[in-house]
Amino acid sequence: MVVFACQNDSFLKEFSSKVISCSTAEFKTVVNGKKETLKGYDVILEDTILFPEGGGQPCDYGFLGDIPVLNVRRNGSEAVHFVEKPLEPGLAVKQIINWDRRLDHMQQHSGQHLITAIADAEFGYGTTSWWLGEEISHLELDTQEITEEQINKLEYLVNEKIRQSVPVDVTVYEENDPFLSETRTRGLPKDHVGSVRIVTIQGIESNMCCGTHVSNLSQLQAIKLMGAEKGKKGKVNLMFLAGGRVLKRLSVMLEREQALTGILNNGPDVHVSLVDKLMKSVKLSNKNLQNVLRDMAVAEANILKSKEPKPNFYTLHRKDGEMDFINAFIKAVNDTNILLFLTIGDEKEVGYAVLYGNEKLVAEFGPKITELMSGKGNGKGNRYQARVANMSKRSMVISLIEEALGPT
Repeated sequence: MVVFACQNDSFLKEFSSKVISCSTAEFKTVVNGKKETLKGYDVILEDTILFPEGGGQPCDYGFLGDIPVLNVRRNGSEAVHFVEKPLEPGLAVKQIINWDRRLDHMQQHSGQHLITAIADAEFGYGTTSWWLGEEISHLELDTQEITEEQINKLEYLVNEKIRQSVPVDVTVYEENDPFLSETRTRGLPKDHVGSVRIVTIQGIESNMCCGTHVSNLSQLQAIKLMGAEKGKKGKVNLMFLAGGRVLKRLSVMLEREQALTGILNNGPDVHVSLVDKLMKSVKLSNKNLQNVLRDMAVAEANILKSKEPKPNFYTLHRKDGEMDFINAFIKAVNDTNILLFLTIGDEKEVGYAVLYGNEKLVAEFGPKITELMSGKGNGKGNRYQARVANMSKRSMVISLIEEALGPT
């Protein structure tokens, strides 16, 4: 196994190496939520400080000269850099790493090693996998449950090791070295041959790993465990933040706290009780509003029922209404001989349309309403209901139905 420069010294920020090969290639990625295939070049160098994704750790970003590196992957003993411009084989290229991304990944990866080791030693919970997320990471523990008390104790213990400034060493061993049988691993890649890289947190654990790591636990700054949730196959996912992510999350929370202080006009210590009171007040107000709207629906229905002669078509729209209003109106009218076209919602927003009446007329006009008002709906019997995106076409629906039914 070739050990890259990034694995020999994870703190290298710049490095020069010759281009071995450059070939046309494609890279599939996601841009603004859409899948895209980029055309470019796969570049292989004699050595690299840009880590290829592996061991649960995403790849590094950076530059080859002034050309951005969009992806780095491992192919056997080689690191393949995807770029959008070609580089001449034999050319010596200066590599520059995106240090903020590298440091973040080092902190999360070393933090995972530390949490894994302490969770195993303290509670006997082994780690079966882990995921380094863009904002929050998690490791999968081989247990059906971890209590809040255990999480708090685990957090204290890992931060105690950080305060002790425990060194982290990286050593490369030949594949037959007996020391390798004493280390923890989930298995080497199928295409692995040769020497093996061991990451050791002194006095805590030794682990086979290809990733980049801090050289001392003090460089983790702090670890915050963010709680646990049920994982797959009866296991538990333990969420965590390490290093700069702890400070970043604290800044976001502080900004949110300051905003709430301004809105609630009171200090953080009473935010929960004030919001609870507001929620209860809003719930009560909504309940009273719905009661009023139902009363209004019944009143509107009584006006319709008092008409002589009875119309064969009637339409009603409430901008501020909800489905309870429509249901109350239909129940109060209780007459399928009148075709009802009822809508709720703002013209500029998504709303709802309901057609109620003769089963044949409902089946005929329901799909037409959906098409005209750019919605999705379905019906059964005397009722057709649709969620519509174009409430401004309501007048067109009315004209369509009136023209088909003739004079009321």
